[in-house]
Amino acid sequence: MPGAVTIDGRSLSIADVVAVARDGATVAIAARALGEVRRSREVVEAAVARGATIYGVTTGFGKLAHVRIPSERIRELQRNLIRSHASGVGDPLPLDSVRAMMLLRANVLVRGTSGVRPVLPELIVAMLNARVHPRVPSQGSVGASGDLAPLAHLALALVGEDEGGEQGGGDAGAALRAAGLEPIELEAKEGLAFVNGTQAQAGLAALLVHDAWVLWRTAHAAAAMSLEAVRGTPEPFDARIHAARPHPFQERSAALLRGLLEASEIRESHREGDPRVQDAYSLRCTPQVLGAVGAGIDFAAGLVAVELNAATDNPLVFETDIVSGGNFHGQPLALALDVVGIALATLAGLAERRIERIVNPDLSSGLPAFLAREPGLESGFMSPQIAAAALAAECRVLATPASVQSLPTEGNQEDVVPMGMSAAWKAGRILANAARVVAIELLAGAQGLEFLKPLAPGRGVAATYAAVRRDVPPLDGDRPFTADIERVAAGIRGGKFDPGAL
Repeated sequence: MPGAVTIDGRSLSIADVVAVARDGATVAIAARALGEVRRSREVVEAAVARGATIYGVTTGFGKLAHVRIPSERIRELQRNLIRSHASGVGDPLPLDSVRAMMLLRANVLVRGTSGVRPVLPELIVAMLNARVHPRVPSQGSVGASGDLAPLAHLALALVGEDEGGEQGGGDAGAALRAAGLEPIELEAKEGLAFVNGTQAQAGLAALLVHDAWVLWRTAHAAAAMSLEAVRGTPEPFDARIHAARPHPFQERSAALLRGLLEASEIRESHREGDPRVQDAYSLRCTPQVLGAVGAGIDFAAGLVAVELNAATDNPLVFETDIVSGGNFHGQPLALALDVVGIALATLAGLAERRIERIVNPDLSSGLPAFLAREPGLESGFMSPQIAAAALAAECRVLATPASVQSLPTEGNQEDVVPMGMSAAWKAGRILANAARVVAIELLAGAQGLEFLKPLAPGRGVAATYAAVRRDVPPLDGDRPFTADIERVAAGIRGGKFDPGAL
């Protein structure tokens, strides 16, 4: 089991998010950070005591910011904010996404710019460690002023008014008490500090970026296996070619392919006398295309890494000042998620074209039609290629950016919004589709290698082939493919075919 992840509002990483969200790591708060939380809280309490006008603390919200709230009703204001904004709809977010969101919300609150009491982040951390998870609907956020609806549903559990119940169908308030925890009553600014922020879309983005990297590396293993199956040449992966166009991820992609194909007997068998001068783009240009995909994921990862430790609520507390701004706007994340979606749609399309080359007898350099033992009597991989085409087509539809689809909300006060949660949903669907396409390519590539025995592929390809065969036997006659595809796709998501893990 992983050790504890200590949060201080400034040093959380994507790996930390994965450890807590999926791997069961416990969470602790740095003592120094709690001191900063107390200092920022003192600033808020002093401002309230002197009757200062502070957005969302002594005024209404959004277009109602001109409405002054009397001091005796400040608690009611914060409670009403949580109740009114818990308007999410649709299927609940997966458990790992909820845990990621909770971790990020606690992390931003301990940064010392939110003006809340330490009890808020402490209760979230205690819930994470006790595995108490509210049910958070997945739809209803436009990403500004942050993820209002998802975070409001999380806040409901903290105050014991959990309309949606606990993740899995129970009562979150009862689950709190069963874990020895008590709901809290929100004080001045605390409801607003809780719902203003990008932590739902940021949590989803962190998990997606992690998964995208795993899929990116695995796509190389599938590409190398396909190249071997159709007796392609690795010459286009020569380091000198890529040094002449030195995009870092293109060079990294070519190096990864060279390593996978090293010591290939299949390559040596057709080094001389092969009439083909060059392979098709889907084989020859793999480093250029997957290199660009990697650059897109890296761009998104950079934005996400900053956002994990960003103060995204409003207003913010700085020393003795309370300042209103717009850090809750999710445009950086929405753009990052759209880029991930576009990059993975590209990856899926490339993999589908290689599948076609393996199963099509006009393109596969001697492999039987659709990799069937008895073509005609058997259809072999005909239908999996159709499935891959359907998945790749859906990826292209979903790759249409959400981050440019603004619709004004809140009486036109929020007149430009980023649609970050929509971008996250799309990117997640694209990733799932792309993993299945790569799964089909791994299965087809492994089947292609069956017909080239006893020649051995490169060492890395051989390791990938062995990993596939541990899960799925060779095709010795037609059978349903669904279970095979889903098993390998799940293995991809779990890193089972990641070249770094073989």
